[in-house]
Amino acid sequence: MHGKFGVPPGPPGAAHTMVIGMRFPALLLFIVALACAQEPATQWRIEKIAGGFRYADGLAWSNDGHLYIADGPLGQVHRYTPGRGTVLVAGDLKGPAGLALDDRGRLLICESGARRLIRLKEGAVSETIASVFEGRKLNSPRDVAVRKDGTVFFSDPAFGSADDARELPFYGIFRVNSKGGVSVLARWDKRPNGLALSPDGRLLYVASSDERAIRVFDLDRQGNASGERVLISAVEGVPIGLCTDGQGRLYVAARHVLVFTPDGRAAGRMEVPEKPARLVFGEADRQTLYIAARTSVYRVRIAGRD
Repeated sequence: MHGKFGVPPGPPGAAHTMVIGMRFPALLLFIVALACAQEPATQWRIEKIAGGFRYADGLAWSNDGHLYIADGPLGQVHRYTPGRGTVLVAGDLKGPAGLALDDRGRLLICESGARRLIRLKEGAVSETIASVFEGRKLNSPRDVAVRKDGTVFFSDPAFGSADDARELPFYGIFRVNSKGGVSVLARWDKRPNGLALSPDGRLLYVASSDERAIRVFDLDRQGNASGERVLISAVEGVPIGLCTDGQGRLYVAARHVLVFTPDGRAAGRMEVPEKPARLVFGEADRQTLYIAARTSVYRVRIAGRD
């Protein structure tokens, strides 16, 4: 794998820019969120901003105004800029899934097919952050989250053929400290998937796909986890991606995009045209929700709901 942060070579004369988001007029949809009894129903304005992916998966928003999008089956990462469309920025990856930006603005990628977590720097080859634990290969890193202090958390389940090839006797939730040390926070017999941090970095939310639940851990200053508990059970559909907003509400990509209060009470539901997989907040005020859903990416403006 080359793993370079740039466009892979193509045939002579081929254009390297893939303007995915500009091939069609913006699709605007108005969907009613079915809120819990004490909240009025809300209209969400859902806009399709990019399409043509084999399977849009990981998302990450950068401080300089770009959205990174992973297309796992094609081994690619794209960069979307509002008003400019989408371009290919990294290719020749093996199953890129969860994405995040570290505390220095560098892109982290769960390269699930290569069984490792990597970091990409513009103009540089990929750098492996984690690939083995206790002398055995990781299963298939799936999602990654970064706390403001630079502590990195990632989930390591194994789906499909990866489950047959795994070496670790557990499905893990891991932490990478500021010195690069990798430690395990939880050893599960069920598969973790999406991760999200509370706004203050004191809670780590984990989508437990097999049990259709959301679990939560308390985090200390060093990133150690304790107090594991089920926050939300009987999720409608298989929970995949997670994210939180500035008020601590939790957004879950499952059959639909489900919204919960910080204490786990249902607060709304968004019905997206395609099944959602990953979520991230973006724009300068972090009040626009981006949704990776099958072949497309959508966005919803959340501002004004409080």
